[in-house]
Amino acid sequence: MLNNQKLHYSVINEIFINVILQKKIMLQHEKIILRPLNNNDSTELALLANNKKIWDNLRDYIPFPYTINDAISFINMVKDQKPVMTFAIEFDGHLCGVIGLVAQKDVYRKTAEVGYWIGEPYWNKGIATVAVKLITEYGFDQLDYVRIHTGVFEYNTGSMKVLEKNGYKKDGIFEKAILKNGQIWNEHRFSKLK
Repeated sequence: MLNNQKLHYSVINEIFINVILQKKIMLQHEKIILRPLNNNDSTELALLANNKKIWDNLRDYIPFPYTINDAISFINMVKDQKPVMTFAIEFDGHLCGVIGLVAQKDVYRKTAEVGYWIGEPYWNKGIATVAVKLITEYGFDQLDYVRIHTGVFEYNTGSMKVLEKNGYKKDGIFEKAILKNGQIWNEHRFSKLK
């Protein structure tokens, strides 16, 4: 009887762990996982995001310097999203960036905008390419969007390559559309259709 109880508890424990993991691991390809952000991510998020090289490629609503309080506020804002639209990017068990979809409204409600960043220690490892692939598939297959788009600052050629590798097409260039760091820049617009 004791062996049967151990087996029963072992099966229940395995089911419980699998349920937890299914909630945690949303999208995965090899060592890259997209999962919901949680409170335990705040320290690493602040360390990675507090980097001017990253901020130079992001919209100004993201603060710089980026503090632990900024990370906590951001996590609290997105952690209960239904459906989940904002994900931690994990590489080899470590938080390395953030990626998300922003639902558009009104007549654009079948469209989402994608945004992402990767912490500098994780650059040039192909992580962004895989993360964009995973979230694009998620947007089309799970959220039923028919179009996903984004804008890229003219000097961010790495991000343009990530999008092109994922089948995003350049829709055009919005000339002098961006004010960043006191300078006017062009914005390259990309999209992908379902």
